[in-house]
Amino acid sequence: MTTYTSSWKSPSNIALVKYWGKKPNEVQIPANSSISFTLNNCATSTTLTFWEGEKLDVKVHLEGNEEPSFIPKIKNFLERIAPIFPFVLNGKYLIETTNSFPHSSGIASSASGMSALALCICDIAKEKGLLKEPNFKQTASILARLGSGSASRSVFGPMGVWGKHQDFEGSSNEFAIPYSDIHPVFNDFCDTILLVHKGQKTVSSTVGHNLINDHPFASERFNQAQENMTKLKPILKSGNLDEFIQLVESEALTLHSLMMSSNPYFILMKPNTLKIIEAIWEKREQEGVKWCFTLDAGANVHFLFPKTDEQKALHFVDNELKQYCENGAYICDHVGLGSARLK
Repeated sequence: MTTYTSSWKSPSNIALVKYWGKKPNEVQIPANSSISFTLNNCATSTTLTFWEGEKLDVKVHLEGNEEPSFIPKIKNFLERIAPIFPFVLNGKYLIETTNSFPHSSGIASSASGMSALALCICDIAKEKGLLKEPNFKQTASILARLGSGSASRSVFGPMGVWGKHQDFEGSSNEFAIPYSDIHPVFNDFCDTILLVHKGQKTVSSTVGHNLINDHPFASERFNQAQENMTKLKPILKSGNLDEFIQLVESEALTLHSLMMSSNPYFILMKPNTLKIIEAIWEKREQEGVKWCFTLDAGANVHFLFPKTDEQKALHFVDNELKQYCENGAYICDHVGLGSARLK
């Protein structure tokens, strides 16, 4: 019996143009393209030990404690990637994983977690001679996508593009690609995550994605997202923060408007989400700061601002925004370089 061990650290990411909706009758294929900032501090570190040749068995330890609730999702993931690497269904797994951020705090732990696991599996495939280095990260992105769509983008930094788009050369529905044709202001752009609600969401992202299939505004939304990808490209190149703010905030609110107009409808924002948004708007109106927000599929607010404004922006967080956070909790992060193999 052969034993393999691999360890990877992979970050979360926050989409600027949102992915919300999958193509029906296909596995994890997006209905529109998306682009995200890769975070730096919010990451999952995973060590995978794999004993080949035994009956499929999976054990998951989160923060040192056995977590059997993760096993069905991991087994489903392994079944999905088996056509690519058949060996994955023939062995015993110990997955030891830790997050640098609170689990279930709405910071896309599935993106960081599934991408880290995918990278570990690619290490094993490489050691077995089934994968060569030039294809390593692209293959990892393919595998990660089959676990969590947004995980495909977490493999890369400083930004990731997922979904075929005519204006992004090399883009694909099967995997994400790194994107770095950006103004220096975005290389270390800050994202302070304001934790309005740390608990489990009332409606999962999987359910939300499925509801878009019969949404009355679905086709227009997919067209809008593709158009916003086109608009965002020169904005990222030029560093035009006014245009960046308008597009990114509109995308965030569009995402939540889709939830509120689906059937059945639902709301993931909380009253304090809106209070934070209004406070950011008021600050921008009064002082002309180039600060904005975006939202993931949850109540927490990603507060975005240039690195040069960090001291002033964090003073604003401490004095005005953290009162709206659960127990005053927030996480300081910034754009990072993507996944890394751990020694």
